[in-house]
Amino acid sequence: MTELSKQKINPFDYAQDITSALSHGILLNTNGDKFNAMVIGWGGLGVCWGKPVFTVYVRENRYTRAQIDKTGSFTISIPLTGADSKIVKVCGWKSGRDIDKVTEAGLTPVEASVNGVPGVKEYPLTLECKVLYSQQQELEKIPEEIRSKSYPQDVDGFYPMANRDPHTAYIGEIVDSYIIQS
Repeated sequence: MTELSKQKINPFDYAQDITSALSHGILLNTNGDKFNAMVIGWGGLGVCWGKPVFTVYVRENRYTRAQIDKTGSFTISIPLTGADSKIVKVCGWKSGRDIDKVTEAGLTPVEASVNGVPGVKEYPLTLECKVLYSQQQELEKIPEEIRSKSYPQDVDGFYPMANRDPHTAYIGEIVDSYIIQS
């Protein structure tokens, strides 16, 4: 594990950077059985119960979900100069159950400061989070036009994109935030 210096930040000062990067894919990192990084395009920075939070959505059959459920922690890694196509391809289309994403995607995990889940040097804006609350979506409460597009019931739950599995929303308190210095 690499140890690099970290510049502490207020995540809300980077809200525009975070939300812009989210639409192109950022990393949701876990460290249950092993370090894993998954590309996400849904999430939100905000305040809940008076605490700074980042909310992520993870499908039922994802390896990432089992890891978060096991540890109650996750880290968000955001690029400052645009998404890396190799990282997006490996971490967005392959499962950490089956491969070592550090090796395949060329990631450099950087030791966490607080929650035990590393950040990633290549995506240096880092939010360490501790789960405050989780809730599985109730598909019948999602509007039909979204449900039919995002949750097609004829697509197996292990397919990496839109499939029949609902998401679990994890509201994570941001317990540390920084930019990894190269």
